[in-house]
Amino acid sequence: MADAKCNHCHLVFDEKVMIKEKELNFCCKGCQGVYHILKDDGLDSFYEKLGNKTIAPPIEVEDDVERFDTKSFEDTFIKTTENGYKKIDLIIEGIHCAACVWLNEKVLFETEGIISADINFTNNKAKIVWDNEKIKLSQIILKIRSIGYNAYAYDSTVADEQAAKSKRDYFIRMMVAVFASVNIMMLSVAKYTGFFTGIDEQIREYIHIAELVFTTPVLFYSGWIFFRGAYYGLRNRVLNMDFLVSSGATLTYIYSLYVLFGGKGESYFDSVTMIITFVLVGKYLEVIGKKSAVDTLDKIKSSIPLEATVVKDGVKKAIALNNIELGDIIEIRSGEKVCIDGKIISGEGTFDESSLTGESLPVFKKMGDTIYSGTINNDALIRYETTKTYKDSTLNSIVTLLEDSLSSKPEIEYKANEVSKGFTVSILSLSLLTFLVWYFFGLDLGFDYENTNHFEKSFIVAISVIVIACPCALALATPIASLIGISELAKKGLLFKEAKFIETMAKANTLVMDKTGTITKGELKVKKARILDDNIHKLNLLYSLLDASTHPISKSVKKYLLKKYDNLELKNIIDVKNIQAKGMVAKYKNVDDKLFHIIGGNMELIKDNRINYNFESQNSVYIFAINRRVIATFELADEIREDAKELVKNLKAEGLDIVMLTGDNESVAKNVASKVGIKKVVSNIDPIGKANYIKKLREEGKIVVMAGDGINDSVALASSDVSIAMGNSADITISVSDIVLLNSSLKSLNFAFMISKRTYKFIKENLLLSLIYNMITIPLAMAGFVIPLVAALSMSLSSLLVVANSMRIKLKG
Repeated sequence: MADAKCNHCHLVFDEKVMIKEKELNFCCKGCQGVYHILKDDGLDSFYEKLGNKTIAPPIEVEDDVERFDTKSFEDTFIKTTENGYKKIDLIIEGIHCAACVWLNEKVLFETEGIISADINFTNNKAKIVWDNEKIKLSQIILKIRSIGYNAYAYDSTVADEQAAKSKRDYFIRMMVAVFASVNIMMLSVAKYTGFFTGIDEQIREYIHIAELVFTTPVLFYSGWIFFRGAYYGLRNRVLNMDFLVSSGATLTYIYSLYVLFGGKGESYFDSVTMIITFVLVGKYLEVIGKKSAVDTLDKIKSSIPLEATVVKDGVKKAIALNNIELGDIIEIRSGEKVCIDGKIISGEGTFDESSLTGESLPVFKKMGDTIYSGTINNDALIRYETTKTYKDSTLNSIVTLLEDSLSSKPEIEYKANEVSKGFTVSILSLSLLTFLVWYFFGLDLGFDYENTNHFEKSFIVAISVIVIACPCALALATPIASLIGISELAKKGLLFKEAKFIETMAKANTLVMDKTGTITKGELKVKKARILDDNIHKLNLLYSLLDASTHPISKSVKKYLLKKYDNLELKNIIDVKNIQAKGMVAKYKNVDDKLFHIIGGNMELIKDNRINYNFESQNSVYIFAINRRVIATFELADEIREDAKELVKNLKAEGLDIVMLTGDNESVAKNVASKVGIKKVVSNIDPIGKANYIKKLREEGKIVVMAGDGINDSVALASSDVSIAMGNSADITISVSDIVLLNSSLKSLNFAFMISKRTYKFIKENLLLSLIYNMITIPLAMAGFVIPLVAALSMSLSSLLVVANSMRIKLKG
């Protein structure tokens, strides 16, 4: 029986069911039709982009597409642009890879009347703009369906409600199964005891009826998820684990009904509930662990302004970012965010670039300097000329890279499904083979099935094979160990968003750490102070000048003074001026009407005021002078986190390669790295550069864990195999990360590696135990030495063995 690959969807089927066309093979008429549409339209390069990947065959949709053209639909979902075009957000079903996105965009772009079509691979959302005079929305929907996909309107409110409803429904199904399992296992204790010690036939019948009452909702309500999964698998000619679970549970249920209504033997309703409940709990753990990429990207995009103030011919006008062109003049006021990259042509001031570089100190920008989208103008009116379009601007590029990184996460589930598919086929084949051998050859090697006919005996043995192999131990091997590992990690202040990251952490060989906010605390503190004149009146003037500033350095020095002196008073200083990126100047008149000139800031400000004073430091400095005489100097530095040095030492001992990745300057970065024991330092690097560095490491075969905080680290975090955010990180960073250090302690990061390795070790032990269990029990069941009752008991015992082994994770540290 030869297999053949469909020339459109690339799925493999039996050659006999294929539609033949010369040297071409198609699994259905839908694939055949789409293949010729692409060929005729010159879009057959789609298959080159698809490569060896598979896609789902075209779906058949039967509904009234004319509803997309109704007035009520338009009022609800369609918007009108400034140019009079129509715009809508659609969700396109069936997109599996970048090739699918390319195909849909290509077809839509080449359709007359469609102005633009942008599809987000992360959430399958398409933004489509069209000329309603040339093409109707219903025709666009039909065009999408003609190439094997489907589309419907996106409504964020409805989508959120549907997601919440789906999760709630899943939880209720699981709780019904858990409740029934607890009750049915209490009944089973009596039944199993009675099997070996004797039980009244009427009592046994009552137990069977009670078990039926508990089992039926578990199978047909809670287990509906598996029936649905098996159905869709069969539609695509794939036997998955859902099929094995549903078929094993259903056959066991049918046989138990046969026993209940007069047949000889024992009922196994308890096996049905255990099969459904154990696997359902494992699946629910995966569901609640999945991230919402849509929410993540929406958070980032919500931080981008929708429009900017453009100056043309002396007239200011608010214009949408997409309509801003190269060379346009944009004006930004104090506190506003830069929306598009450009060069300053008027004004100068400081910019908060922490969202991009991680650098906590504001950066001074003057005429001719480049400013970047996503940064914030702190203190001046600035006009600049755009050097990029919105599409190519820095922040939008970060969003695009983030989308790509999120969509290219390793799909461990895919490999698991491949393994389970082979396991399912093998077990079903063995069960069928067992039935045939027993039925046609009448083997009688095992228990004496008294008063049972030849068919019943063969059926019982075949069911024993399925029941004993039902993947409770196999299904529990990973989720139970992972659940215990995750709970232990949570006690150490670690939140793992998905259990699969335990495996990746255990295999990791490279840790990349951001400096500011990760190795350091991200807070400037006075490390050294020299008070040259401690006259309280002069210190009051210093305190008053610091109080008038909102600069991080001023705040830190002020905090230091308040701790050291408890009798400081605010004075009425006048003519206070902020000297951008340098410091502040002011004046003060005492009771004798004597005027004092006071200055506080960096060395540049001191030199500008012709004060002869030399001071060198690797740290940030604040110098205070009165009437051109220096009164005090302060050196400030970002404090290194506790346990940073110990963390580096421990992980190096475990064989991990540790790299510091930071946007700070080289001298500061190397100074911090030397203090904690990190030898590899990459400094002066922007967010996109960080992401590219991570990708380069992965291309070299490294398994990379990235720890960072702030929006500037979000792209690099998403590019790594496992991303870790500090608990005090920005919301966006936490949302794109795989693990969150809730207490922001580096000691917890050390535990993350230790417990992950330990948990992964027990996962492998559990899989080995389940493998040995199947290798021993399946042949015994096939030979007839194991009746369904014993099969259910041994299956339960194998599950308990896996659980007991997983509990050993708690025994260490």
